[in-house]
Amino acid sequence: MKVIDRTGEQSRVGISREELLILNAALNEVCNGIKIFEFETRIGADRERVAALLNEVGALIDEMDALER
Repeated sequence: MKVIDRTGEQSRVGISREELLILNAALNEVCNGIKIFEFETRIGADRERVAALLNEVGALIDEMDALER
């Protein structure tokens, strides 16, 4: 991962496909693989937001794969 720019509220990073796959797998486990007591407190976001992020990461991986073809 390469930090491109950052402010107090937002950052821009360059992330490899391999890193995205790790993030995707971790988010998938958190959302679907394990039951987490007090999910929102422990993760810092509700399950719906984490699932939405999982979908966004998955879509980005799909787009990257399409560019490689």
